[in-house]
Amino acid sequence: MRQIPVDTAGAVVMVAKSPQVKVRDRRTGEVATDMETGAKLMTVDVMFAANEEVEILSVTVPEPGITGELSMGTPVALTGLIARPWENDFNGQKRHGIAFRAVAVTSLADAAAGSKAA
Repeated sequence: MRQIPVDTAGAVVMVAKSPQVKVRDRRTGEVATDMETGAKLMTVDVMFAANEEVEILSVTVPEPGITGELSMGTPVALTGLIARPWENDFNGQKRHGIAFRAVAVTSLADAAAGSKAA
């Protein structure tokens, strides 16, 4: 499957919704895990502003990759962000979209507070 790296250098990224556990199967409540490491997966909704446009992206990240307090409005860095196009058939209807995944979501609020104190 194609994975497209996303350049976040010129973007402003802030938390829109705090991290939530990613559920693999809503009927059973099974939690999604990383296939390589077995780590629990989380989703973090972020406001991604670049090129005078703003989007809300739902980013999947392994739980160990979440660093710092991530409450609404917290500026964050997205490490290793990729976009992955997907398509499936559900009840006879074709569905498609783009899934976003990052290695880490790191709060920049702590770094900003530390630089102001210096």
